[in-house]
Amino acid sequence: MKSADETAISILGWLANEPDLLSRFLALTGTDLSSLRSTARDPGFLAGVVDFLMGHEPTLLAFCEATGTPPEDVVYAHAVLSGPDNPGDF
Repeated sequence: MKSADETAISILGWLANEPDLLSRFLALTGTDLSSLRSTARDPGFLAGVVDFLMGHEPTLLAFCEATGTPPEDVVYAHAVLSGPDNPGDF
């Protein structure tokens, strides 16, 4: 199983190849392409990446199919990154 951070980065990489979804994500987060690289290091931002995917099951399943990532890895990443105190991987 990938770490929560690795899963979130994988989601972000996948979104980069999905222009419509990336545009929607950027609009929802208020982030622009020029600051994406530096923002991607922030745990709160990574939580938002995973939350974006978890918020729409067809998109979640498309990501999992395209990348070979088990849905459980995304659920795990969501629990870790969006946990009450964001404790990191456990």
